[in-house]
Amino acid sequence: MTAGRVGPGVGVSPLRIWVMAARPRTLPVAVAPVLVGTAAAVEWAGKLPRFGAFVAALIGSVFIQVGTNLANDYSDAKRGADTADRLGPVRVTSTGLVAPRRVLTATWAAFGVAVACGIYLTAVAGIVILLVGALSIAAGILYTGGPRPYGYEGLGEIFAFLFFGLVAVNGSFYVQVEELDALPLGLSIAVGFLATAILVVNNVRDLETDRRAGKMTLAVRMGRANAVALYRLLVLGAYLTLPIALLAGESSLLPLIGLASLPIAIGPLRTMSNRTDGPALNRALAATGALLAAFSLLVAAGLVLAG
Repeated sequence: MTAGRVGPGVGVSPLRIWVMAARPRTLPVAVAPVLVGTAAAVEWAGKLPRFGAFVAALIGSVFIQVGTNLANDYSDAKRGADTADRLGPVRVTSTGLVAPRRVLTATWAAFGVAVACGIYLTAVAGIVILLVGALSIAAGILYTGGPRPYGYEGLGEIFAFLFFGLVAVNGSFYVQVEELDALPLGLSIAVGFLATAILVVNNVRDLETDRRAGKMTLAVRMGRANAVALYRLLVLGAYLTLPIALLAGESSLLPLIGLASLPIAIGPLRTMSNRTDGPALNRALAATGALLAAFSLLVAAGLVLAG
């Protein structure tokens, strides 16, 4: 089918269609942990040891996320999970805006960029980074792809916390100084909580359509009320973890300026508690991404200033 002539894409340019497929609103989960992990290395070492490694880690993380989004678009359409009554943004495969083969090609192209970044980081920081990168790409593919997609089994939030929190923050720290430390470990928990909260909003929004499609996300298994309670715990947990991480890592308290982002949480917390309609939850999803971005930028700024 020709891009821009189908359903919700009428009059939409091919470039805009690919931007929709990449889902730029999800990119804070890729950028935030790299910023925080690298800034922690600056505070630890007193300088940025490897600018090239920072750039490669940032590009690699972004393209792993883009590849994951494209793989999710392709796999959900193939499994019939993206139906016409879905409340979220337009999916390009299920609506016919882009042929499945082209989406799959773009998926591998995105992961190819990430692999190139991983090869550079491996040359800089050792073979362990290649393993981390391979596991991250595998997690992106298997979220909704493969014979037993873990996103369909209620495990998506666990993997989001693991890879967008623990792995990404500590990995970004490691490629700078080839060490691990209590500071990035604690910060990775805070970042991981907020990254996971983004997925919780997404799955609460899609709860009913996922249930009908047999996609047993954590929100489907827990029910809406419990999933909303989990969202609150994740958001508040990030802010409670921040000072503990700084104390455990014997860091300056300057990164506590990250607490200034807390008012941004009020809107999505209220929406999650009181609204069930798609447009409101889409706004809550975007606001949670903005919350993660603001929290991470402020914490990273405090770490760099402390360095």
